[in-house]
Amino acid sequence: MNKNQQLPFQRNRYYHGKMLTSADFLAEQVYGLQKRQFSNGMLFGKGIVCGLGVYSLDDQSIMVDSGLALDSEGRELVVASTVVRKLSTITGFDSLESSQAVLCLRYQETQTTPVYAVGGAQSSESFEHNRVAEGWELVLQDGDALEEGAPISEFLTSAMVYSDSTYVVSLSLPAICPVGQQVRLDMSVQCLAEGAEPLTIQAVVKTPAFTTPDGEHQLTIVQENIALSQGEEGVYSYWMTAQATANPETILIVEGQDTHITVGDSAKEMKDNVHLHLGIQNVSAQALVLRAATRINLEGHQMVVEHGMVALATITLQRTRTAYLIEAIDEDGVRTYVETPAHASLRHHYEGYFAPSGTPQVGQLEAKANKEDAMAHGYKEPVYATGVCEVPVSQGRKGQIFFSDEILHGLGRGNVHVEVGFEYLTQDNRTQNQSRNTIYGNADLFRGENPPIVQSDKAVKVQCDRGSFVVALRLNQDTTQATASVRWVATRYGGGEDSHRLQQLVGKSIAALQPTVVLATRESHYFGVEFKNIEPCSVSYTLTEENSGSITTDGVYTAPSKEGVYEIRISCTDNPLVSTYAYAVVKKYQVNEQEGKQEGK
Repeated sequence: MNKNQQLPFQRNRYYHGKMLTSADFLAEQVYGLQKRQFSNGMLFGKGIVCGLGVYSLDDQSIMVDSGLALDSEGRELVVASTVVRKLSTITGFDSLESSQAVLCLRYQETQTTPVYAVGGAQSSESFEHNRVAEGWELVLQDGDALEEGAPISEFLTSAMVYSDSTYVVSLSLPAICPVGQQVRLDMSVQCLAEGAEPLTIQAVVKTPAFTTPDGEHQLTIVQENIALSQGEEGVYSYWMTAQATANPETILIVEGQDTHITVGDSAKEMKDNVHLHLGIQNVSAQALVLRAATRINLEGHQMVVEHGMVALATITLQRTRTAYLIEAIDEDGVRTYVETPAHASLRHHYEGYFAPSGTPQVGQLEAKANKEDAMAHGYKEPVYATGVCEVPVSQGRKGQIFFSDEILHGLGRGNVHVEVGFEYLTQDNRTQNQSRNTIYGNADLFRGENPPIVQSDKAVKVQCDRGSFVVALRLNQDTTQATASVRWVATRYGGGEDSHRLQQLVGKSIAALQPTVVLATRESHYFGVEFKNIEPCSVSYTLTEENSGSITTDGVYTAPSKEGVYEIRISCTDNPLVSTYAYAVVKKYQVNEQEGKQEGK
C-alpha cells in the first residue's frame, strides 16, 4: 500500500436505508488499516521493535528469533516463534551477486480459508477465500539494492572541497548552531573509481566564530592514506565550540593555498577558497533538532524511495560453484530500532549503567568509515583453520588416484598453506578410552604399528582465488576401505604489513595460570591468563574439538559428560598469533569416592 494512496483518508458514511455491499465493508477495513499504518509510520518510523536476533546454527543455516518490526509503510511484521532456515532456501539467494548479503524481513499477505461463494453464478467462481492472513517472509538482498533516500532537510550546510574522477571530498556541519555548544564538523571522502590509489589530505579551516579544543580559531585537518573501495564512504569528525554570543551569519573558510591533496604519488591543486555559511542562535540543541526534524512536510516524507523491507543482519559468505559457507553474521550497522514508550523505563534503567561520554577526540573515525581502516590497529584475521574430510576410495587399486570434493578452509582468499594427514582412532590401554591420532608426512614410517589407514601418497591443490582446496590420494596398495579420513590444517601466511606485525610479536606471549586441570563431568573452571612482555589485553577462548564441552567468551569452561582430555586455545583477540593452550582432564567421580572424601574431612 503506497502512502500516496492513503491521503486524503475517506471513511464510510452511514445513513438510514443505505444498501451495504462488499465494497462498503472493504472501504471500512481499508480506512482502519490506512489510519493505523500511517500513524505507525509517522510516530514510530521503520525498524525493529523487539527480538528478531539472527544466529548461525551451522555453516549453511541460520536461526531468527521471534519478534516484531514495522516496515516503511507502517505495517506490523510479527514473527510469532523462532524460525530456522537453510540459507539456500530463502528468497533471493539465487540472485545474489556478491559475497555479502543482507537478510531482510518483508510483509506478505496470503488468502486463506476457501468457502463456497453464494454469488458464484454471477462471478463464475464457486469458491472464495474467506480470510486474509497477514504474514512475512525472509529475503536475501545484495547490500547496494537496499540503499534508500532520505527526506530533504535543511539541517546541514555542506560544501565540496575537492572532486575528480576518483574521489569527492566535502565538509558539512549544522546550518544553525546553539550558543556555546560543541558542534561536529564532518569531512566526507567518497571513492568513485575501482582500484583507486590512497588519498592524503591536509587542510586548514578558519573558524572565526568557533574555537577548537586547543582554543584556536583554526582547525587543522590531516588524514593520510585513506584507502576506500569503489562506492565506499569514509567520514572523519572534528569538534569545535560555538562562541558565547549569537551571530545570525558567520562563515567557515577552507583556504585553497593551505590545502594539499595527494592521490597516490600525484599532488592535486585547489586554488579557490571554500566557504560554509551558517548561523549561531540562542537556542538549545534539543529544540533545534526537534524543529529541524518536524519541518519536513508530508510531501518530503512521501518522496523518499523505500524498499519496504526491514534489514536484520549482514551475512558474509564464502562461495564456490557448488557450495557456500556462512563466514560471519553481523547485526551492527544494518539494523534500525523503534524506540517505543513501552520500553522507556527499561531503557532508562539500562542507561544508568553507563557514565556520560566525555569530549570526543579530534579525528574520530565514524561508523561509516571503511572497516579496514577502522581495524588497522588490530590484526583480527584468522590465521589457521582445521577440519576433517572424507575421500572416497571404494574398491581402489594400487596406483589409482582419488580426489576429495572442493573444501572451503574459511580463511578467505589469498596465500594459504594446507597440510593433510591421515586420522584414525585407537584404543588407549591406560585409560580404556579411544585415542585420536593423525599421521602427517610419510605414513610408511609407522607401518610397523599397522595403523588403520589407507596407504597412499597425498597432495593438496590450494585455489587461492576461491578460498578452497582439493585433496588428491594415489594408492600404494589395494584397499577394501570405502573412505579415507583426512585431517587438514590450513595456515595463512602474512606478507608486507603482516610480516611487520609478526616481527613486532617476537618475545611476547601469554600463558594460562593453570595450564592443566582435572574436572568432574559437567564441572566448570575459569582459565585465567598471565601476560609476558605484552600489555594486558582482551583474550579469546576456543575449543579445538567438537563435543568437548563449552567455554564462554570470558574463559569459564564447562566439561562435557564424557571422559577425556580436552584442549582449549587461548589467544589475544587483536593478535591471534599470540596464543597458548590449556587442557582439561575430565573424569567421572564415583559416588563412594566422593562420600569417602567428605567423611575424611
